Amino acid sequence: MSQEKRVKMKRCLWANKNEELKRYHDLEWGVKTFNDLNLFEKLTLEIMQSGLSWNIILNKRNYMMKVFDGFNFEKISMYNNDKLMQFLNDKNLIKNKLKLTAMVNNAKKFILIRNKFGSFSEYIWSFVNKKQIINNYNNQDEVPSKTTLSEYITKNLKQQGFKFIGPIIIYSFLQSAGLINDHINSCFKK
Repeated sequence: MSQEKRVKMKRCLWANKNEELKRYHDLEWGVKTFNDLNLFEKLTLEIMQSGLSWNIILNKRNYMMKVFDGFNFEKISMYNNDKLMQFLNDKNLIKNKLKLTAMVNNAKKFILIRNKFGSFSEYIWSFVNKKQIINNYNNQDEVPSKTTLSEYITKNLKQQGFKFIGPIIIYSFLQSAGLINDHINSCFKK
């Protein structure tokens, strides 16, 4: 889709702040994701975003992709304290020890889930019976920040050993990975 055509289409209001958000909204947000590598990236980015604006994450995303080995959970699971200290001293990264430690921990738990369920995709999509939930909202104010589903998945992930997650982070992840479609009714992505 050309840039010119995307500009003329109506989007969810939050996506109109800048070109980076428009691109993310138009090409990724709410798109069904089944690839484990992409799911791990999206989960990690949602954790990194906690307490920050999404613009910060989008601006740092390519750099994070580079230094976090393409969000390869196998490699990340092997990161040691020296590597974490290197990240904490990197001015281009989000310097939050809890988030970085959680990323390594979650990579290990992600692998365990893959071993148990065949893939993380199989595991996470089972919560929605392998069908995208399409919500019907007329404006952004109606979209919840968490639901009973995100609370349930959070509880399950915590039982699996995941860290730095909560119902709001998980709801954002579900939206990002396309398990939930929360594009408002007037959005061209609906």
